Amino acid sequence: MTKPTYYITTPIYYPNDKLHIGHAYSTTVADTLARYKRLKGYDVRFLTGTDEHGQKLQRKAEAVGKTPQEYIDGIVEGIKKLWERLDISYDDFIRTTESRHTEVVQKIFSRLLEQGDIYLDNYEGWYCTPDESFWTERQLKDGKCPECGGDVEWVTEQSYFFKMGKYADRLIQYFHEHPDFLVPESRKHEMLNNFLLPGLEDLCVSRTTFDWGIPVRENPKHVIYVWLDALTNYITALGYLSEEQDLEERFRHYWPADVHLMSKEIVRFHSIYWPIILMALDLPLPKQVVGHGWLLMKDGKMSKSKGNVIDPNQLIDRYGADALRYFLLREISFGQDGVFTFESFMDRLNFDLANDLGNLLHRSLAMVNKFAGGIIPGPARLTELEDELKSLVLSAVDQTEESLEKKEFSKALDAIWQLVRRGNRYIDETAPWALHKAGDGERLNTVLYTMFEVLRIVSVLIQPFMPKTSPEMWKQMGLVEGEATTWDSARQFGQLPEGLKTSPGDPIFPRLDVEKELAALGVLAPAAAEQKSVKSAPKTEQASQPKEEGAGLVTLIDIEDFSKVELRVAQVVSAEKIEKADKLLKLQLDLGTETRQVVSGIAKHYQPEQLVGQKVILVANLKPVKLRGVESHGMILAASTGDQLVLATVSGDIPVGAKVK
Repeated sequence: MTKPTYYITTPIYYPNDKLHIGHAYSTTVADTLARYKRLKGYDVRFLTGTDEHGQKLQRKAEAVGKTPQEYIDGIVEGIKKLWERLDISYDDFIRTTESRHTEVVQKIFSRLLEQGDIYLDNYEGWYCTPDESFWTERQLKDGKCPECGGDVEWVTEQSYFFKMGKYADRLIQYFHEHPDFLVPESRKHEMLNNFLLPGLEDLCVSRTTFDWGIPVRENPKHVIYVWLDALTNYITALGYLSEEQDLEERFRHYWPADVHLMSKEIVRFHSIYWPIILMALDLPLPKQVVGHGWLLMKDGKMSKSKGNVIDPNQLIDRYGADALRYFLLREISFGQDGVFTFESFMDRLNFDLANDLGNLLHRSLAMVNKFAGGIIPGPARLTELEDELKSLVLSAVDQTEESLEKKEFSKALDAIWQLVRRGNRYIDETAPWALHKAGDGERLNTVLYTMFEVLRIVSVLIQPFMPKTSPEMWKQMGLVEGEATTWDSARQFGQLPEGLKTSPGDPIFPRLDVEKELAALGVLAPAAAEQKSVKSAPKTEQASQPKEEGAGLVTLIDIEDFSKVELRVAQVVSAEKIEKADKLLKLQLDLGTETRQVVSGIAKHYQPEQLVGQKVILVANLKPVKLRGVESHGMILAASTGDQLVLATVSGDIPVGAKVK
């Protein structure tokens, strides 16, 4: 049976300097989708590359005394190395200086010129060199480029123009008939209201004031302007208009693209200019254009002038590619802007990767080594507890697939991490050490097997997100890649072969000392810096004055100690009293991604029915304990004075699962 095709592209990056973490985000997202579709049995074509022409690159090269090609080649080599380090599994890397591209672009220009879609005229207007964009007077913002905020220059030159207006109505109709063509929805409204509906200006598609570009065959003093040149890479890389039959067949096989993925600042070119060019060429339009948000710093967008550009190589060197990939995909709600901070990066590594996943693998390996000689035993009779895990597995797989299809990467990882956390709770509930001590070998074997079966399924599901971690988990578990590691095997609980000889190694994600890491990276959290300043400040006369009444009752801690506490907003789903425990209530709390059971000593102050629906603050990373034989995974915050106790609650507008900072 013929495999369904899936063609996905990143933007082709402009090699005027090293790429930063925002570029890594775009490409990691595309790679995750490509890997997922391959695991699902698709014939995937994944394209990335570089856009290598234009005035900006020519000026950069001249400034350092190099030819444009010499200047670009070194940067492109660094880009390819970064993608290799990030495990980007692209099938093709297109460079717009390659003959397979330049020759076809000339053919396309000639065809559009011949059929009257392109005409020669004189251009006068505002031009932004960094963005390679022309702007009308009304589009400028305070006299600056509306995209980058930089200076614009007045340009007067003879140029070829593309008749955009000829196809505008047809494109507007296409937008209405294909609601998923441009996502998220906000981008579509922006393109319609800001550009299409007010009326499209004809697009300048050639320049004469510089020569670093593809010459127009009919008029060689003109070079083809960047967007007609750059955008066509998506079809030239497939072999469009190639004279080689197998390349032309490849084009017909994969086109139209399933997804053009990019950052939001270039959506206009991909959702307006590119579809119109394709209409003029009588080619199908891509199925979807996706414009995700920016990865911002605390002080706004990354820029060299601010000195806030993050080099992904620095993070890969110290923490590995999978840690960076996980953070980018988990921390950011796809489609929206996200904020990168080193503190949030460390939190994800410590809480999610070290405490949750790394701990589940490490403790499972330690116990099978201690209680079963390092051999994963076969299971005996399964109980309701294992049946519950089976149901959770199926739910996690369904949610992961559904979220990936919708490009909701954070939600997909949330679903997987519900299973990871449930695996850790399963160990605490079943207490293999107690089973071993009691001599209950049959139940112990079932528990040990189940622990590793959860790990197997987790390792399968994280493959698109963290391609290095899965093989490392298999290696330590003694599992060979095969039937038990396919995507479909995740739906089949009990596929782990029994009798595997485990091979424990170093923790896959060791816990980090946040302050030491920030210092090693050359950054320090402002609060930590302030605290250090206070700690190191010399004593003053004022500091030696007698303390006010009540002072000195609080033990001071460092910001590092406080950063270990994870506070989350949770909503009470149900509450009930615990038998023979006058002070205790058993609460079920909704955290958005999971339900937690917490035992709280508030029964003398609240009736169970009073609590349902309340949004409380949960200490989410406490180790589970048992109180009066009932498991409690976390603690809710309250304030008390004398005999009075009041829960710490939050506004109903704050979503469950939100982090309290």
